[in-house]
Amino acid sequence: MASQRNSAIAPVDPLRSHGPYISDEKASGTTSATDFGYDKKEKGGAFVDELPVPPPAYSSASSEGEPEFTVPAATAKDLVTEVLHVDDDPSLNPWTFRVWFLGAGLSTFGGILSTIYYFKPQTVTVSVVFLAVISYVLGEFMALVIPRKGFVGKWFNPHPFNSKEHAAIVIMSASAANCPLAIEALAVQRLWYDEYPNAAICIFLIISSQFLGYGIAGLMRKTLVYPTKMLFPSNLPINSLLESLHRDKKETFNKLRLFWWTFGALFVWEVMPEYIMPILTGVSIFCLAKRDSLVFTRLFGGANGNEGLGFLSICLDWQYIGGGVSPLWFPLQTLVNQTFGYFLCMIVFMGVFYMNIWRARDFPFLSQMLFSGNSNSTYYETFNQTSILGADRTVDRSLLEQQGIPYFATTYAVSVLVWGMAITGTLTHMFLWNYHDIKSAWSFASWSNIKLLLDPHSWDFRSWRKGESRQHDETDPHYRLMAVYKESPDWWYGLCLVFSFAVGLGMLYAADTTLPWYGYIVACLLSAILILFFGAQYAITGFTFTIQPIVQMIGGYMHPGKPVANMYFVLFGYNSVSQAMLLLKDLKFAQYAHLSPRCTFTMQMVGTLIGSIFGYVMMDQITTNQREILLSIEGTNVWSGQVVQSYNSMAIAWGGLAREMFSVGGRYQWITLCYLIGFLIPLPTYFLHKRFPKARFDYWNVPMITSYIGYLCVGINSSLLVYLVLGYFSQFYLRKYKPNWFIKYNYILSAALDGGTQVVVFILTFAVFGGAGKEVNFPPYWGNNFQQGNYDYCLRDPAN
Repeated sequence: MASQRNSAIAPVDPLRSHGPYISDEKASGTTSATDFGYDKKEKGGAFVDELPVPPPAYSSASSEGEPEFTVPAATAKDLVTEVLHVDDDPSLNPWTFRVWFLGAGLSTFGGILSTIYYFKPQTVTVSVVFLAVISYVLGEFMALVIPRKGFVGKWFNPHPFNSKEHAAIVIMSASAANCPLAIEALAVQRLWYDEYPNAAICIFLIISSQFLGYGIAGLMRKTLVYPTKMLFPSNLPINSLLESLHRDKKETFNKLRLFWWTFGALFVWEVMPEYIMPILTGVSIFCLAKRDSLVFTRLFGGANGNEGLGFLSICLDWQYIGGGVSPLWFPLQTLVNQTFGYFLCMIVFMGVFYMNIWRARDFPFLSQMLFSGNSNSTYYETFNQTSILGADRTVDRSLLEQQGIPYFATTYAVSVLVWGMAITGTLTHMFLWNYHDIKSAWSFASWSNIKLLLDPHSWDFRSWRKGESRQHDETDPHYRLMAVYKESPDWWYGLCLVFSFAVGLGMLYAADTTLPWYGYIVACLLSAILILFFGAQYAITGFTFTIQPIVQMIGGYMHPGKPVANMYFVLFGYNSVSQAMLLLKDLKFAQYAHLSPRCTFTMQMVGTLIGSIFGYVMMDQITTNQREILLSIEGTNVWSGQVVQSYNSMAIAWGGLAREMFSVGGRYQWITLCYLIGFLIPLPTYFLHKRFPKARFDYWNVPMITSYIGYLCVGINSSLLVYLVLGYFSQFYLRKYKPNWFIKYNYILSAALDGGTQVVVFILTFAVFGGAGKEVNFPPYWGNNFQQGNYDYCLRDPAN
C-alpha cells in the first residue's frame, strides 16, 4: 500500500509528541523509547532524529497539560505517537487474581455474544471497547471492595487495578469474542443434514481450527506486527481508551467525560432503533414517497435484511453504522476506495438484475440461498439440496439430473465473482506495492536456514527457551519499549501449530467429514500463504474482506461432489486466516499497551479455549430455538440465517457441483475465469503511477474497490450514507482542520459509541429478542411496521 504521506506536512518527532509527559530524563519506574536505542542526537537541548526534521507539530500546551497539535499526523509513526504515549512502567503486574477471574468471565460472555451476533441480519462483531469498559468497571470495583491487607489482600487485591491487568483482560476476552468458522460448519450440519457430531468432537474441531491460525501467524509476527507500518488502525480507539482510563485523571478528565457521556447517551438511545422504533434503522424518503414500487425497494430500501441497497437511506442505529468497524478509525484512503466501490456496487447490481443476467428477475434481488430452476418472479423455489445427495453425503449424478443445476440470486453470483478478482488482485497488489514489507515473513524457510535446521550441531535449545528473537533494527518507539520483556519463543507458536494440526486431523476422521488427509494438508498450507498477504493488507489499511471463495474453489476441484468435505476444507483453509488476523491485531494492541509478550500469549490461548466451548453451547441453543427463522430467506431484524445460508450454498455449489456450475462452459464460468483476470487488475494503476508519479494513481487500491462492488449483497444496507458522512467528517475534516480535537478525542469517541451500543444490544438480546428462548415483540405502530411490511415502508417483495 502506498504511503499517505503529504510532503507539505511536517512530521512529528515521536518522542516529543507528548512533550509534557516524556521528560529528557527517565522518570523513576518508567521507560521511554530513547532508553532502548531509538537513536537521537542532542541539539539545543531537544532530541531530534539524526536526519534534520522540522520542529514538533504542536504549538503549546493546553489547559489539560496536553500538547496542542496544529497539523495532522503525516505518517503511521506520527499517528501512533500522537494518539498514544511512548512511555511504560515495567513494574506493573498483570498476573493477578483479578485478571484470571474477570478474564475468564468476560471470555465466556464474549464467546456467547459473538455467536449471537453471527445469527443477526447484519454481520456485527463484538466490540473490544465494550469488553474494555465492562472489565474496567469490574476491575475497579474489585480493587475497591476486596480488602487490601493480610492474606486476602496479598492474593486477591495486591495493588490498585492497573493498565497491564486491564490490557490482559481485554486480550483474553477479545480472543474469545470471535465466532469461529467451525460454528458455521456445525450449524449447517444441524440445519440441513441429519448427521451431527457429538459435543466433544465439535469442541475439539473448533479449538483446533482456532489454534492453527495462531500458530502460523505467531511465526510471522516479526513481519506482520512489529514494524510501525503495520498500524492496525482499529486498535487506536481501544488503546486510546485504556490510556485515558489509567493515566492521571487530571490529564484525561475531558476525554473520560466525553467517553462516559457518549457511552450513556448511546446506551439510552439504542433502545429506540433496536426495539421501540425500528424504522430508525433506515429512514428512506423515497420509499415513504412511493410505497408501491419494487424498483424503489431494491435501490432505496435497506432497513430489513436482504431488502435493498439502502441508497440515500438515513440510519440512526449505531449497531449497523459502526458494527465493530467504525468509520471514525478507517484511514481516509481506505474510505475513498470504499466509496468508489460502493457506488459501483449499486450500478452493477441494478444493471445485472434489470438486464436479467443469469435469469436474475426469476430470483430474489438479494439472497444467499440456492434456488431451483422452477422459480419465477412470482414464486421463489429454494433448491432441495438433500435430494441430490446419496447415503454417503456425496452428489448422486442421477438424482442431480432429476433436480437440475441450481441457481444463485444474480447479485450474489456477482459478489462471488468480484471477490474472486479481489483476492487474486490483492496478491499482485501486495507484491507490487509492499514486497519489501512482507518478504521477510518467509525468511525462516530459506534454503540456508533449512540446512541449518537439519544440522544437529547448530541446535541451541537454550536460545529457544530464552526466546531471544527480537529485531534490533526496528525503530518503532512502542516496539523498542518492549525490549525489557522476555519474548514468547518461536517454539511456543510452533508447538501450538503442531498440536492444532494433529488434533484437527484426528477430528476430521472422528466426525466422518469425508475430507481426506491430503486435502487437510493443502488447506493448512493455503492458509499460511493467505495469512501473509491478507494479514499485511489488514495491518496497513485496516481493511479486510472474505477470502472464503478462493478456498472453496480449490477445495471444490480437489474433492468434487463432496459438499461436507468442502465445508471442512474451508474451515481449515479460511478460518485459520481470520483467526490469525485476530491474533496479529491483539499482538499489536499489546505492543501499543506495552504488555509483555508471554502474558499476551497466555491470555490469547486461554481466551480462545473458553470462547470455543461457550460459542458451541450458544450455537446449539440458537439453531434449536430459531430453526425456522434461520431457514427463511429474509429472517427478521433480530435473527437471520444469511451467513449460514451462504456457507451452505457455497459448500453445495463448489463442493458438490463445481464442474457443472463453474467450469468453462458452465453457467457461472466467469466466476472461475475472473480469478485469473484478478491477477491483472492492479497493473494499470501501478504502471500509470510509475509513468505519472504526481497524479496519485498510488492512492487507488483496485482490489479493495473491486471487493466492494459485491459488498451490499447481504444484510441491512441502510447505514451506508451515514457511515460515509461520519467517516469523511472524522478522517478528512477533523484530522485536517481540527487536528488537536482529532488526536485527543476522535478515537475515544469511537470507543464510546461502540461500547454504549453493544451493552444495550446484549441486554435486549436476552430480555426481548429471544436469546434465552422467549421473544417479546414491541406492539405494532407506525414506527414498528414489520407486521405490515418492511420497516422503512418500502414495498415488500410478494414472492418472498
